[in-house]
Amino acid sequence: MQVNDVLTESNYNDLGQEMENFLFTKNKVGLKTGSIKNPEEDSLVYMPWMRADVMIMGWITTAMEKDIRTSVKYVDTSKEILDDLEERFGKESAPRAYELKQSLTITRQEGMSVSAYYTKLRGLWDEIQTISPLPRCSWSNCTCDIGKRLNEFKEKEKLYEFLMGLNNEYSTIKTQILALKPTPSLGTVYHLVPEDKQKRAVSISKKTNTEATMF
Repeated sequence: MQVNDVLTESNYNDLGQEMENFLFTKNKVGLKTGSIKNPEEDSLVYMPWMRADVMIMGWITTAMEKDIRTSVKYVDTSKEILDDLEERFGKESAPRAYELKQSLTITRQEGMSVSAYYTKLRGLWDEIQTISPLPRCSWSNCTCDIGKRLNEFKEKEKLYEFLMGLNNEYSTIKTQILALKPTPSLGTVYHLVPEDKQKRAVSISKKTNTEATMF
């Protein structure tokens, strides 16, 4: 299983997606979803199916930490393993959501570049969204825009969280961004901040050259 980390109790949401992507590239995702059913033992495709399934079970268990691997070693099929992992680790986790929210409130740019800081925030946002997805209207044929408004609200929250953690050197551009009407998107702001730093660097360079020339 070509994944970046081994599966633990705390990283299932990230690693689960990596696993699914890997199975998709190997044309084996149907075994996970159940669309490729377990054939009868007297079927001509039973042995090929078993070989493929055992191979996937090996891929999955290799990507687990020891304690989790031990807990699924007597499971018969790869789908049962994946269903068990989903049941244990894929449900909404209040402690994990709290931990992520706490990390979000203390994350600051400090010694990081703007790109590295944004990437760290993006990882937290994505995991929070996976654990606690936005509610959706359950009415059939619903045409309301509640979902759209919630998304817009969350995007603004992300924008404010991004700006709050920036270093003090970006105070001026932060004030300018917050004064804009309508409020720009997070993607737009992400590009405005590094541009501001470049402009300040150019301005300082020109000032230094001018002073040297005058001297």
